[in-house]
Amino acid sequence: MTGILGKKLGMTQVFTEDGKLIPVTVIEAGPCCVVQVKTPEKDGYEAVKVGFLEERKTKNIRKPMAGVFKKAGTAAYKILKEFPMSGLKVGDIIRTESFAKGDVVSVSGISKGKGFQGVMKRHNFKGGPGSHGSMFNRAPGSIGGSSFPSRVWKGMRMAGHMGCDRVTVSNMTIIDVRPEQNLLLIKGAIPGSPNTIIEIRKGK
Repeated sequence: MTGILGKKLGMTQVFTEDGKLIPVTVIEAGPCCVVQVKTPEKDGYEAVKVGFLEERKTKNIRKPMAGVFKKAGTAAYKILKEFPMSGLKVGDIIRTESFAKGDVVSVSGISKGKGFQGVMKRHNFKGGPGSHGSMFNRAPGSIGGSSFPSRVWKGMRMAGHMGCDRVTVSNMTIIDVRPEQNLLLIKGAIPGSPNTIIEIRKGK
């Protein structure tokens, strides 16, 4: 597996050589520095911890994590994430060159927060009639009988907080790689608003 962290910049569109228009999401991916290597002998699994974005002041970092940065001899990065990768050592830099045009990747991010929403927007309920004196428009309807079960079933779809969830979208195609700008152009929309931190993974 190959993984990298990035920041969503927004969406645009590009044209292919045959004139087709493709909507793409622009991601500033990397460079990411390996700050720690997990081994099966010491940690029980194999992975690397990578850092991304601007450095933080040492005084603002908890001592255990500050010790990791000090031992690695790297900067104190703001964003840290583990990827199940091998063959890397502390100090290695992961760049957009690890990906190529046409690669299929999985993208993870935090979706946009939409606040408290009703059942029609949150769960796609149909709702009631919109005219002729109807008093049932956007309400959820019955949520439980009085005789049985005399309570609300656990997991009942109701109004509530919507968004701010971790969402993973698989099988997304990289349309273009621009190493000189650290940019990846991925076909279609990905979770999150602009400046959201994105995890990009390419399978074996």
